[in-house]
Amino acid sequence: MENIENKTIEELAEARHSKNTFEVHEGGLSFGERLADKLADFAGSWTFIIIFISVLLSWIVLNTILLFGHAFDQYPFILLNLVLSCIAAMQAPVIMMSQNRQENRDRLRAEHDYEVNLKSEILIEEVLKRLDVIEKRQEDILQTLQRKSEITQKNSENCTK
Repeated sequence: MENIENKTIEELAEARHSKNTFEVHEGGLSFGERLADKLADFAGSWTFIIIFISVLLSWIVLNTILLFGHAFDQYPFILLNLVLSCIAAMQAPVIMMSQNRQENRDRLRAEHDYEVNLKSEILIEEVLKRLDVIEKRQEDILQTLQRKSEITQKNSENCTK
């Protein structure tokens, strides 16, 4: 935010601040960062939850009922626990990377909003100053017209006498 505050008022007033902060942020992401975001989006979806529950139930049914006596992962499902631990170990850093990028995107959006708000404030103050000038001029014109009306009224009274 410091660099925004260092801008002069003229630069803020003249600059165009309409931009899509999402596109600005997404344009600078690497392949790995985009992949991590997609994985985090998928891991936080109902599709993932349904698939995950289906795989777990299938694993349990396969190893307890269908392959009874020949199961590759008998109860207490140690291999399943290992797979789940590996998934959790990989999922946590991916989600954290995605959250860090979301924080950066939010920071960029906040800076953009601050610039827009500051520019709006400056322009509104300028409009208010101009309105004050217009109001003053209108008051001057009204006073001039009232004086002319009084003079005209006096002249017409003098002429009728």
